[in-house]
Amino acid sequence: MTKRTIYKASAIVLRSLDYGESDRIISFYTDEFGKLKGIAKGARRSKKRFPNALELFSCSNILFSKRSKEGLALIENCDVINHYPGIRSDLEKTLIASYFIDLTDQFTSESKKNLKLFQLLQDFLGIIDTGNSSEMIARLFELRLLKLKGFEPVLDRCITCKIPADEIEGKYRNKPFLFNPTDGGVKCHKCSSNNRNSIPASLGTIKILLTGKEMEISKIHRLSLSGQAADESKEILVSFIQHLLGKELRSLNVLNQIRKMGF
Repeated sequence: MTKRTIYKASAIVLRSLDYGESDRIISFYTDEFGKLKGIAKGARRSKKRFPNALELFSCSNILFSKRSKEGLALIENCDVINHYPGIRSDLEKTLIASYFIDLTDQFTSESKKNLKLFQLLQDFLGIIDTGNSSEMIARLFELRLLKLKGFEPVLDRCITCKIPADEIEGKYRNKPFLFNPTDGGVKCHKCSSNNRNSIPASLGTIKILLTGKEMEISKIHRLSLSGQAADESKEILVSFIQHLLGKELRSLNVLNQIRKMGF
């Protein structure tokens, strides 16, 4: 029999699926191993063994074993680092956290380590847990995740003629920037004049996104979006993400519907 190797990692729960009569299959995003899928034997029968550790977006130190690189890991033990009670006590925060989890799941594959992505998810769950669940936070998470995965949209210059954003504003006064999801960046009015799929965006929207994506985590609470900037930035980034994934995310649709209902 092949010997099982024991590993340790910090991990955030991405998905959970009941399996058989008492087991649960869990997808984690970990600091040391990227996305990891494992089975927790007897997890549905014994809450003492995995208290709060297997719930969506819980962060824990996990102990697991594997016989080979392929196949399910066997989850041996979990010690909760943060159960994010501030998120779980608020419906909107729960839905935003679920959206972050969904994005992370969709943009990652198993066994590819990305410590910065793990830290990004952990940091932003912490931010909304302690009170900030604004549209700005959602947009900055999207932007930073896209950058870490190599899909950062070009916002600081026209992707066709390369004119910097500040110069575009001066050259085409009162003409909005136009973002094209297929091309992955903004264009000046001239370069996008024949493109019907472009999304208009003001210089103010572009500037706050450029500022926010590089700002220290401890300072981003200082940023806020006006109504126009919130609408424009959301349309830009959500349309780009949908283009990359080839689908709409159910978690975002649910969040939008709940907000429309006024919850």
